[in-house]
Amino acid sequence: MEVLVPAYLPNVAYFSWILQQKNVPFVVDTHYQKQTFRNRTEIYGANGLLILTIPIEHSKIDHHQKEKEVKICYANDWQKQHWKSLSTAYRSSPFFEYYEADLYPFYHKKTTYLVEYNLALLNKIYNLLEQELTFTLQSIKKNEFKIKETLLFAKNKERQVQNHYAQVFESKHGFISNLSVLDVLFNLGPESLLYLKKAVFIN
Repeated sequence: MEVLVPAYLPNVAYFSWILQQKNVPFVVDTHYQKQTFRNRTEIYGANGLLILTIPIEHSKIDHHQKEKEVKICYANDWQKQHWKSLSTAYRSSPFFEYYEADLYPFYHKKTTYLVEYNLALLNKIYNLLEQELTFTLQSIKKNEFKIKETLLFAKNKERQVQNHYAQVFESKHGFISNLSVLDVLFNLGPESLLYLKKAVFIN
């Protein structure tokens, strides 16, 4: 059985996969891994691909931290920076203003743990798609569970499999596939759910 770790504003492939699950199997007791979509997302900015990263608090036993123990760092105002980037990138998209009020609180209220923040955002996006997020927290200690890492590593460049849709800066830099689910939501609005269900072929 394949499972996932909650990701930050996950890409289209990730979201397409979880929408296919009647009950999404998440794990939070594995060791946290850096440089993955656990704490970063990719959007389409004016200059092309833009990576947004949530800073985390580092500890002396950082490499042994479990997913559920990872805390968000607020030493720098990353929330203000991320919201500014999202607003700048998508203000002129067809549906940004339609969803703006729903997402605004996530960038103005502090949440302690990364997993908690990611799950809350995932649940909100499900609601905006008029879906209900049903999930269970599995223990990776059971041998039958395998993390679907191809959807979590930022180095994953499987962008060629996604169907085209109109993007804000496409005339400048061409179509960029497998971005954050927000890229789809802000550009397609009510059509997002149908698109996400058919967007990607996932093995």
